Order: sequence, then C-alpha cells, then structure tokens
Amino acid sequence: MRVLCVADHIDPVVYSHAIKERFKDIGLVIGCGDLPLDYYDFIASNLNKPLLFVFGNHNLTRIGEYDRRYRPAPEEMPRIFRERRSAGGIHIGGRVVVAKGLIVAGLGGSMCYNRGQNQFSDVGMFFYMLRLVPSLLWHRLAHGRFLDLLVTHAPPAGIHDQKDMCHRGFKPFVWFMNVFKPKYLVHGHVHLYGNNEKRRDEYRHTVVVNAFDHYVIDIEEPSEQIIRKPSPEPERAG
Repeated sequence: MRVLCVADHIDPVVYSHAIKERFKDIGLVIGCGDLPLDYYDFIASNLNKPLLFVFGNHNLTRIGEYDRRYRPAPEEMPRIFRERRSAGGIHIGGRVVVAKGLIVAGLGGSMCYNRGQNQFSDVGMFFYMLRLVPSLLWHRLAHGRFLDLLVTHAPPAGIHDQKDMCHRGFKPFVWFMNVFKPKYLVHGHVHLYGNNEKRRDEYRHTVVVNAFDHYVIDIEEPSEQIIRKPSPEPERAG
C-alpha cells in the first residue's frame, strides 16, 4: 500500500487541483505536524482516504482550534463514545489505531526549548510514550506484532536531528525502535532545503523517514497472524 506522508509545509505539489491524479494510488495519509487543519481536510476530502495526524510544536493555537472544531460538546454524546475525528482526519497523539490493516501509533511534539505547549524533555516524552504500551502489547498478542508505523513530529536522537535544542531528536524514540521494532518511523520538524538532503535512513528493523513537504512510502500490507488450535487426536478403538 502507498502512504502519503506530509509535514511542516504546505506543498504546492499536494495542495493542487491535480492531487487526485498525482496521488490516485494512495491508500492512507499521514500528517506529521505543523500543518493547518484545513490542509488535512483538503487532502482527505480530495483523496477520500483515511488521514492520521499528530501535532507539532507550532500548534499552540491549533490545539485549541482542534478542540473547538472536532470534539463534540459534552451534551452531544456520552464521553465514552467520543472519538478524536475531524472531517479530514483522526488525531493519534498518544494513541494506537488500526487503519487499512496497519497498526499505527502517534507521538507529537518536540524537544522542550522555550517551555511552550507540546514540548517535552526526554523524560517527559518517555512517560508520554508509556501510554502506548498497553495497546501495543495487546496488538502483539492479537496480531503477532506490536505495530507497523510510528508517526512523530520530532526525529529520533542521532537520526535526521540537529544540534540546536529545538531540533534535537528524542532518545526515547531510539529505545522505542529497539523494543517495538516498527517497520517505519515517519517524522517532520526538520526542514529540508535541497533535493540532495537525506530524508531516509535505516535503523535496525526500522526505516526512518523525514516527511517534510511530502513523501510517499510503500508499506507491504501485513497478513494477519492466524493462530490455529491443534486438531484433536482421533479416539482409538478400545
């Protein structure tokens, strides 16, 4: 399956009347943060495909906008039935979801550099990450794997990150890849200014992709693990 990943910048290649033709074979859309919600709406409504996204570190007003636009008022439906869904996509920050057969987890935000919203220390991100663990363990038991794709805004430490505090990567993401072995970790946050800049690396079992502007990845749709009970032995004649 082809997955369209977008991050950080409204790409005229995507934000175009030709989007349906250019990306007609896309099965899923991933948003890695720092993009207007209306941009997500445009992509999802034109491609008519599921869109999953996390917030970045420049979503200080957009988080409030998301609350106002996409979360039902308390009187509209019981809390247990609420879903973080918009006309354009589903916010997956701190959550694990299944879309198009893929198990996808999300962790938004960046390294803390000015005490703004959606910023974390390594320790803070580690504890934020822990909320994913129960769902990941359940998927491991039910489907034979923890997850297929981790969506983040910031990169892992030492991979695609930069030296300044704002663009430094998270060490817990490296730990996450070691333990849960996602096929892909897709992030944004680090802007690319030339065609020769590297946006794809491999770390052990995981391909790490910088989705700045847009990038398309091909993920093999996993076949579900089928656990068969052993057939009972035929009764022997006495």
